[in-house]
Amino acid sequence: MQSFSRAVRAALAATALVAGTLVAVPAAAADDGYQRGPDPTVESITAPRGTFEIRAAVVTRAAAEGYGGGTVYYPTDTSEGTFGAVAISPGYRSSQAAIAWLGPRLASQGFVVLTIDTLRPADSPTRRGAQLLAALEQLQESTLADRIDPDRLAVMGHSMGGGGSLEAAKDDPALRAVIPMTPWSPDRTFPEVTAPTLVIGAEDDAVARVRSYAEPIYESLPADGDKAYLELRDASHSAPSSPSTTIARYSLSWLKRYVDDDERYTQFLCPAPVGDPELSEVRSTCD
Repeated sequence: MQSFSRAVRAALAATALVAGTLVAVPAAAADDGYQRGPDPTVESITAPRGTFEIRAAVVTRAAAEGYGGGTVYYPTDTSEGTFGAVAISPGYRSSQAAIAWLGPRLASQGFVVLTIDTLRPADSPTRRGAQLLAALEQLQESTLADRIDPDRLAVMGHSMGGGGSLEAAKDDPALRAVIPMTPWSPDRTFPEVTAPTLVIGAEDDAVARVRSYAEPIYESLPADGDKAYLELRDASHSAPSSPSTTIARYSLSWLKRYVDDDERYTQFLCPAPVGDPELSEVRSTCD
């Protein structure tokens, strides 16, 4: 843990990676729950960066506890209070580089984000789920702990990492949100997952075909829970490995709504976005 803390301390003193316009609101002004940042617009949720200035710190493999290392992206400004934390796993035989684009994109909107490497490239979804939870636990024990609300945690993942995010949510029902992207898992039913879950499938996925994976996973989630299924039009299994405005806008809105309890983002999720030309299918329990 000591080397992880040193890395974070060094990053805290480093030059910011992304410059943004900070909106300073005293932490005492918490009448609006966990709202962070200005009122959202379509332009703000589709922008490559949000308004928070961020920094990054590398977690070496030797410093990581229970996972294979990673990179933490976090807002530098704490005047609005603590932030929710999100751990993200890559897929089979992929490194964190495959999902690294999500780190600064989400962090600059007001989250602490840890993109991880797994202990072994072929780790199963079950093992990836355990590693996501280990990463979140270590974050809460690091020098960034005072920036993180331990009651507002979430997980995301691509392919086997998507299956891992569901396994993590099955093991820890206190998680506030789950976002499996083109998920693959030998277990295709997750009725135990009670956290609000956004399943992202890809229409042309030949690895984890939506009819065999994403759709049955979505349908297996509790019918009375908050859940949504979005299918990316003309997209392949690897779609989450490249910057995607569609993935970003709905992932951000989902995290804001359920991790931050920020009702301002409900407008981008409810009613379900059935008219989005980037989506080939939409299912949702949203009214």
